[in-house]
Amino acid sequence: MADHPILFSGPIIRALLDGRKTQTRRLLRPQPAPFAVDSAGTLCEVAVEHIEGDRLPRIRLGRCITTQELRFAVGDQLWVRETWQGLSFGDYQPTKNSQCEVRYAATDPCADLDADARGYPWRPSIFMPRWASRLTLIVTDVSVERLQDISEADAIAEGIERSKDSPDRFMTPAGDYAVPIVAYQRLWESINGPGSWEANPWVAAYTFTVIKQNIDQIEKVAA
Repeated sequence: MADHPILFSGPIIRALLDGRKTQTRRLLRPQPAPFAVDSAGTLCEVAVEHIEGDRLPRIRLGRCITTQELRFAVGDQLWVRETWQGLSFGDYQPTKNSQCEVRYAATDPCADLDADARGYPWRPSIFMPRWASRLTLIVTDVSVERLQDISEADAIAEGIERSKDSPDRFMTPAGDYAVPIVAYQRLWESINGPGSWEANPWVAAYTFTVIKQNIDQIEKVAA
């Protein structure tokens, strides 16, 4: 088991807090050969291989185990980084002191105001320190697949938001509604750019449980 930081945007943070998101897909880099065949001429399937002695799982391409390791393994704890700001007590000025009040852009009621009206600027998620994180993900499953092979259930597990008016439809970044896989397709394209869905890349699919606590607070409770 190891600890890693992981970045998410505001809408995804809200999905984690709401209990809607229990999976995330990440591009494999580099991508496995798309049309590799074995000695018998059979198209090789890509899968996850757990090798005794190796902490991280590797990619199996047909009968060949590649040297490429995946980012996370089952049991890993991922502490979530998000857009934030630390404010000193009393005057509520931005501070880098860990003894402070932490504001989170994903849920701050003043998030949509400009910095002057709000009274403080935001810090990018990449600069969030471990102590300021409020969410921890425990990896429970790792798989490798083509992006377009996602199932309807997995598309929903990616955190897309159900329409209040049509229970079988889900919101897209454009604000309209679609069936689960189409809604996820539009979410993926909004993050990765035009043509990213049609490219149908190989992705690592990580399933996790969400704990609404700082990673180090979990360890204190467990101890």
